[in-house]
Amino acid sequence: MRNGSGAGRLQFIEPLMPTLVDKPPEGDAWSHEVKFDGYRSQIIIDAGGVRIFTRRGLDWTAKYRDLAAAAKTLDVENAIIDGEDYAELRKAITRRQHDLYFVAFDLLHLNGHDLRDMALEERREILAAIIPPDIRIQFSQALPGDAKAIFHLVDQAGLEGMVSKRRDSKYRSGPSTTWLKAKCFAVGEFELLGVEREAGKPAFALMGEIGTRKYVSSAFINPSRAIRERLWKRVQEHAGPAPKGMKRPATQWVKPGLIGRVKHLRGEEDLRHASLQDFREEK
Repeated sequence: MRNGSGAGRLQFIEPLMPTLVDKPPEGDAWSHEVKFDGYRSQIIIDAGGVRIFTRRGLDWTAKYRDLAAAAKTLDVENAIIDGEDYAELRKAITRRQHDLYFVAFDLLHLNGHDLRDMALEERREILAAIIPPDIRIQFSQALPGDAKAIFHLVDQAGLEGMVSKRRDSKYRSGPSTTWLKAKCFAVGEFELLGVEREAGKPAFALMGEIGTRKYVSSAFINPSRAIRERLWKRVQEHAGPAPKGMKRPATQWVKPGLIGRVKHLRGEEDLRHASLQDFREEK
């Protein structure tokens, strides 16, 4: 990355990645923001114009035309802004650019100065000052209040979760414990494909999309003995072949028709930290 205020090309910076935790940290040393269900992105503004990169450094400027246009309106000479795009991303990127927004939560470089050694609060104060109202780039406001109460409200609102950051933290690329993310859980229905069951070990249900039976992940089976026994009886009654293309083994595969209610982390493409709460037979 180039320092100095002259013309030059800034380079993509590997993002700082928060650590997933079960619950947000308490105390005044932390600030808290909403975790949006979007794609982590980085906006780079320099003498060459505006470029927008994915978390892995792919140049998606052409896919984010409206966001690039909005970035050009910022009153800066050069900058690197860390944030997240949101609003039904896959549809908005290709068909509804007017629904696409960028939530800016950190500023890594500004007008020839590398800001990564500054405290988070100082970086964010500068970031908030350079983002005008009513454009597609929005500042991620810190949420006031107690961490536990904030997390409850985020969950009730149906949001993905929250990110907690140490107010005095410097920006360091890669996995970090100075930023922590706590995700909320959702409950959805999936088709039961089969069961992994072995004496002395936890039992898992292999789940797929309803209709397509595309495998999405495994789910820990509810520890209720009554549910486990009822499920195993239905699985034996509905025994069938493995779904086409399925490579993962199972103790028993089942025919279509058993629908499971699964609790899982919100905002993930596949099921994560999933548990089978109950099941029903499809009518």
